[in-house]
Parts: sequence; C-alpha cells; structure tokens
Amino acid sequence: MAETVGDQVLRRLREWDVEQVFGYPGDGINGIVAAFGEADNRPRFVQSRHEEMSAFSAVGYAKFSGNVGVCLATSGPGAIHLLNGLYDAKLDHVPVVAIVGQTARTAMGGSYQQEVDLQPLLADVASAYLVEVNTAEQLPNALDRAMRTAWAQRTVTAVIVPGDLQEQTYSPPQHEFKHVPSAPPSTPRSVAVPPEDEIARAAEVLNAGERVAILVGQGARNAAHEVSQVAELTGAGVAKALLGKDVLSDELPYVTGSIGLLGTRPTYELMRDCDTLLIVGSNMPYSQFLPEFGQARAVQIDVDAGVLGMRYPTEVNLAGESKATLRALLPQLQRKNATSWRSSVESNVSQWWDTMRQQAMLSAEPVNPQRVVHELSARLPEDAIITADSGSSTNWFARNLRIRGRMRASLSGTLATMGAGVPYAIGAKFAHPGRPVVALVGDGAMQMNGLTELLTIARYRELWDDQRLVVCVFHNDDLNQVTWELRAMGGAPKFEESQNLPDMSYAAFAAALGFDTVSIDDPEQLGAAWDRVLGGRGPALLDVRCDPEVPPIPPHATLEQMTSTAEALAKGDPNTWHVLMQGAKTKLQEFIPGR
Repeated sequence: MAETVGDQVLRRLREWDVEQVFGYPGDGINGIVAAFGEADNRPRFVQSRHEEMSAFSAVGYAKFSGNVGVCLATSGPGAIHLLNGLYDAKLDHVPVVAIVGQTARTAMGGSYQQEVDLQPLLADVASAYLVEVNTAEQLPNALDRAMRTAWAQRTVTAVIVPGDLQEQTYSPPQHEFKHVPSAPPSTPRSVAVPPEDEIARAAEVLNAGERVAILVGQGARNAAHEVSQVAELTGAGVAKALLGKDVLSDELPYVTGSIGLLGTRPTYELMRDCDTLLIVGSNMPYSQFLPEFGQARAVQIDVDAGVLGMRYPTEVNLAGESKATLRALLPQLQRKNATSWRSSVESNVSQWWDTMRQQAMLSAEPVNPQRVVHELSARLPEDAIITADSGSSTNWFARNLRIRGRMRASLSGTLATMGAGVPYAIGAKFAHPGRPVVALVGDGAMQMNGLTELLTIARYRELWDDQRLVVCVFHNDDLNQVTWELRAMGGAPKFEESQNLPDMSYAAFAAALGFDTVSIDDPEQLGAAWDRVLGGRGPALLDVRCDPEVPPIPPHATLEQMTSTAEALAKGDPNTWHVLMQGAKTKLQEFIPGR
C-alpha cells in the first residue's frame, strides 16, 4: 500500500525518536489513528481518559525525560480540551508538540460539524510555531520545525493536519520552486556563554559580597555541581524556586528550601538579610519574596535574555546556559573563609527542619497532613520521582519533602492548575519505567480528573519495569487551599456551598482497578502504610483522612494576612475554634520548640 500522510507523520516522529504519543481518538485524526495500526503502534499510542490529560502527561514526560513530549487530539473539542495542559507546558517552559486534526479541507468555512478555527485558538499557546499543513509536501518541514522549535525554545508548538489530507498518498517536497525541504531530524545543542568582561563584572559583585544568597530555578538543574561550588566559595545559602525543588539536595546544610508563599523560614531570612543575590535559571514571579530593592547587589544567569532583570534590579545580567556560565565564573571567584553568615544560614536550616518535624507530629482531627509528607520523606527511595498537584497539599510538598539522591520532583508551577498530579505521574513512568513514582494529590484534584486517570495507570502498568506508582490522596472533603485563601486574603469565612466536596472512598475506587490500597484515619498508621506501598510491586493508593484546619501558614505571614484570617473567623467560619487551636499550636512550634 502507498504511504499516506498519516503514515509519514508517524514515520517522522520515529525518526525524532518519539517513543509514545499521548492522545485520544476522534474522526478528525482517523487517518493518523489508522497509521498507528499500520505501524504496529510505533510510536506507542497512550490513550488517556481526556485530551487535557494527554497534554498533562506529555508535559510530565517532557519534564522528567528532558525530551519533547507529543500529544494528539481530534479537531474541535479535542483541540479545545488540550489547551489547559498546553498552557501548563508554555508557562513552565516545557517542550511539547501538539498534533491536532481539522475538518476536511473541502468542508472548511462551511460551519461543518466540529469545525473550529484552530489557528486563532492555538495562536497564543503555540505562538513560537503554529502551522496548518494543507499539502503532503509541507509535512516534513512543518513537523521538523515544530519539534526543533519546541526543543530549542522549551515551549509549545502545534501542527494542524486536516482529516482528508491524513488519508492521502504522501509525496515528499521536490527540489523546485515553492517547495520547502527539511534536514533529517536532529537536536543540536548549543552552549551559550556570556562575554568574558561580563563574567568578570559578575565575579566582582559576588566577591564583594559578605552575605551572599543564591536562588536557583529549574534552569539550574544541569548545573547542580557548579551551584554547589559557587556556594562553597562564596559562603552562600541556596534557596530554591518551586520548579527548582529538585536541583539540590535538601541534605546540604546551606540549602534553605523553597521560596515564596509556600516557602520556608530560613529562605525568608536568607533573602531578608543578604547583601548580594545570585539568581540562576529562575524567573520566579513573586518579587516581594526577594530582597528589598536596593538592599542587595544582584547577578542573574539565564539562557533566555528576555527575562534578565525582570524580577529584580540586577546589576549584572549574564545571558547564557547555567552550567557553562557558572564554569566560566568559578575561576574568578575568591574563596571566603568560614563566615558568621554561613554559620547563621546553616543554623537556621537545622532549626527549621526540627520545626518541620515538630509541626508534622502535632495531633489533628484525624490526621495532620504535614505528617503524611514527613513520613514519606524519610522512606522515599533515592531514585524516586514525586509529582504534586495544586492545593493545600502543595504546601507540604514544598516545605516537608526533603530531596536527596537522584530524586526528581515537579508540579504545575506558573499556571498552578489543578489536575496535573496524576497525569504527570503517568508521563514520569513512561519517561522512567524503572523508577518508582509518587503523586501527592488533594481530593479536589482527584475528583476533578485524577480518579479517571487511575484507569490509565491500570491499563499501562504492565509496560513499566517497576510498576510502583503510588497516589496519595489528601482526603479532607474541602477545596482547602481556596478555603484558606478566602480566610487569609479575602477576610471571608469558609463558604461551604462552594468549598465542601462530596465524600467518597478513593481506596474503594482504586481497589476495584487492582491497586493495593490503604485507608488511613490514624497518624500512627502512616509509616507502615508508606512502607507497604513503597515496598510493593505495583500501583497503590493511600486514602488519608486529613484535618482541613491544619493551616498552611507561611513562615513570614503578614499582618494583613493574619488580620484577614481573624476577620474571617469573627464573621462566623463554621470551624472557628478548631481553626484557632490548630493555627496556634502549629505556629508555636517555630518559637517554642517541642510545645
């Protein structure tokens, strides 16, 4: 049989070493779906329960593999469903290519079924490269440019292929007028290093500093060793943006943990007291958590020159790849001998982890959610991958989880969308089928889409060398993060009609799919439960009944936030007394250890 355009799409993806495509079928992509059958399912078609989940899984795969993630959806509603996952990729700078069907060219403009004008729909999310392929000869160049652009710019690109074209015989571009050829698939890696004089200026700033702070983001992930060397030479403490949580081990005594509203007290103190700041591979948007403007001289390193100086008035901006730039910088840094600054940082970090342990061990009704992550953290294999969803459980992921060894961890950072935790974990398993994966997910996100993606896990588990994929549900029957935001930011009591969730057994649902399950309503059960599922051989789910009134109080809570919370409780919050008690004893641990 003659090769079709749909066949060529898959052939080109194989040449790009794409091993799986996350998608959902529909008649707008029938020609491509049929090609999977003809190609013996190479690359593998991974069927999610919803196109948004396909996009999220592609994002998770790309984050944890370092390769381009590919998702596939039909025309009209399929393309629309992809959008949230694609925006997650764009905002977190993750390379994802979306291949989308379209109504037949003969019907375009005729208000045909499922006809949506896809180019304006996708124009923002795929602004780096978006093309509709209308002749077979266009295809190689279009698909190659989408892959190369996604890779080079760490962003989203999209290729629209009308349904009738997919079924037509493929003919390659010719060496003639108005045909555009394409080179064989490749991803050349360029290493950008700033000019020597700029490196020297950066070194002068860092050498002059007496209290140096470093902030790393996901852009520093390949430069962990170099960041550590800079920290050792300068006596700096190192804080981590949430997307950079797995850049450095939390066992290093000068690593202060997360920054921001979900951050730690030692990071707050590091930024409050430093006189010099080095930002590496981070575009963390909340500048109020950085030093006061004018307080610190600052240097920033980023491969994207467009974000330099965007969050803080930096004195020296180095447009370059993190690892190569730091390597060029290191020989010009002067070693600072043991300083009171470094000693203070390390003391703050040590005290903070003691506080975290004490807060996690506080009683609650029935289980303190902090303890869930505390007990997990000590038991995680050193090659584990951890995904988190958006919600109050994200606080405990950010503060209580200690990264070490080869652990990887991520979540929806800039978009902070609910529903990414479980599909991220699926993407992680396809990226690393031999490593255990843990997803930390609130019950709101589980009801939104996590439950249905348990079906996807059950379907594909046999493909993974290590079948351990553990989903931990923080079960509190409350959309808890928003409840706390209402209290702390809006001065409004909990509105039960919007905040309460219908109760259900997540364990019973998962058990019906063949998961190992544990239902927990006693904190003393947590350790054994984690030992059981992490020592198991297959997918598992922990259904943990958590106290919704354990407050995610930032270590640097403002007077305005505390006043708003007090106002909310005074207005008749349904759980006022319990909220007050849990908040008081939680905060007390920071000032009177052991109480």
